[in-house]
Amino acid sequence: MKEPEFHDNDAVLDIHDKPKFWAWVGLSLQHMFSMFGSTVIVPLLVGLSPSIALFASGVGTLLHIMITQRKIPAYMGSSFAFITPMLALMKTTGYPGIGQGVVAVGVVYLIVALIIGLVGSDWIDKILPPIVVGPVVMVIGLSLAGSAATDAMMKNGTYNLEYFLVAMATLLLAICFNMFFKGFMGLIPVLLAIVCGYLISLALGIVDVHSIAIAPWFKLPAFQIPGLTYHFHFEWSAIITIAPIAFVTMTEHMGHIMVLNNLTKRDFFLDPGLHRTLAGDGAASIFAGLVGAPAMTSYGENIGVMAITKVHSVYVLMGAAGFAILFSFVSKLNAIIMAMPLPVIGGISFLLFGTIASAGITVMTDHKIDMNKKRNLMIASTVMIIGVGNAYLQLGKFQFTGVALATILGIVLNLILPQEAATE
Repeated sequence: MKEPEFHDNDAVLDIHDKPKFWAWVGLSLQHMFSMFGSTVIVPLLVGLSPSIALFASGVGTLLHIMITQRKIPAYMGSSFAFITPMLALMKTTGYPGIGQGVVAVGVVYLIVALIIGLVGSDWIDKILPPIVVGPVVMVIGLSLAGSAATDAMMKNGTYNLEYFLVAMATLLLAICFNMFFKGFMGLIPVLLAIVCGYLISLALGIVDVHSIAIAPWFKLPAFQIPGLTYHFHFEWSAIITIAPIAFVTMTEHMGHIMVLNNLTKRDFFLDPGLHRTLAGDGAASIFAGLVGAPAMTSYGENIGVMAITKVHSVYVLMGAAGFAILFSFVSKLNAIIMAMPLPVIGGISFLLFGTIASAGITVMTDHKIDMNKKRNLMIASTVMIIGVGNAYLQLGKFQFTGVALATILGIVLNLILPQEAATE
C-alpha cells in the first residue's frame, strides 16, 4: 500500500495546494513583483534586453518546475554572478559570445546533474550537516543586506533622505500588513507594501512617469537567437570565461535548496534529488542563452516571500512565471514595473532577506546545535563572517563569491575538524 504524500499543515498553501482563482492571481503577482527588480537590473547593467530576461525567467521557471516534477517551489531569475565577465564580453564578442557562455553554463549543470544521478546523493548529508547548513543559510540572507541598504539609501551614489524614508515606509507597511491583516489580504503583504511604496514614490515625484507615458502598449521582445538574428560561430574564449562560474553558482543553488528544505519541511536533495534541481537550473540557463538573456538561477527574494506568507504552492510560482512571460510582451506594464523606485525594492528587501537569515537560525535551533562546543563555534564563525563580509577568492577572471567560499570552507572544516578540541 502506497504511503500518503506528506502535507505540511503549518503552511497556508503547501506545495501541491491550488489557490482559488483571484487569490492565485494576487499571490502570483506578488512573486512576480518581488523578483522583477533584480531580474531586470542584471540585463540593464550589462546592456541586454530586460524584457528578454523577464521572458526567460518565466520560461526558465516553468522548465525548472517541470524537471523537478512539480515538487520544488523555486523561481528562476537573472544571476548576478556573471555580470563581470558579461560586461567584458559585451566589448569584444557582444551577445553572441555571452549567449554561448550562458548555454555552456547550463551544459555544465546538466553534466554535473548526470554524474550525481549516476553516483547518488548519499554524500550530501555528510558534507552538509546542520552546523554547516544553518550558518550558510544565514549568510545567504545577510550577504544581501548591503544591496538592500544601497537601494534604500542611495540616489546616483549619494545618500538621499527622501529615498530612505520611502524605504522605511515600505518596510513598515509590509510589517503592518503581515501582522494585522487577515484572510486574502494577509497573504499578499509584500505585494500590498510594494504598491503602497510605489504610490508614495509617485506622490513624491520619484517615479519616472515620462518613460511610462511614451512606452507602447505592446512590443515584441528583442530576441537574440543564434542563426536567426545573428550569424553563429563558436566563441571559445567566451565559453571558457563564463562556463567555470557555474561551479560557484551551483554552491549558491545548494544553499537555496537548503532554505527551501527548511521552509517546506522536506528534503529536496532526496526527492526529487539534487540531480533534478541542478538539471532544472541548467535547462533554464540553456534556454536563456538561446533567446538573448543572462544566465538563470533560483531567487532569494521569492524564497523570502514564501517564508513570510507560508504559501509554498508551485502553482503560485507557475502563475508568477506566466505573468512574467505576459509582461515581457506588454511594454506599458513592463515600463510601469521598470520605473519602480529603488527605495521601494530596498525597503521590501530588508524584510525578504532578513527572513532568509532567520531561517538559518531556525535550522540551528531545531537541531539543538551546541555553540559551546569549539568545533561548532569554529565552523559557524568562519562561515558567517567570510560569507557576510564577502571575502571572495579571485583567480584570474574566476571568482569564488563570499557565499560560495564560505560554503566550501564550512564543508572542509566539518570534514577535517575533530568532534572535540584538545582543551575540551
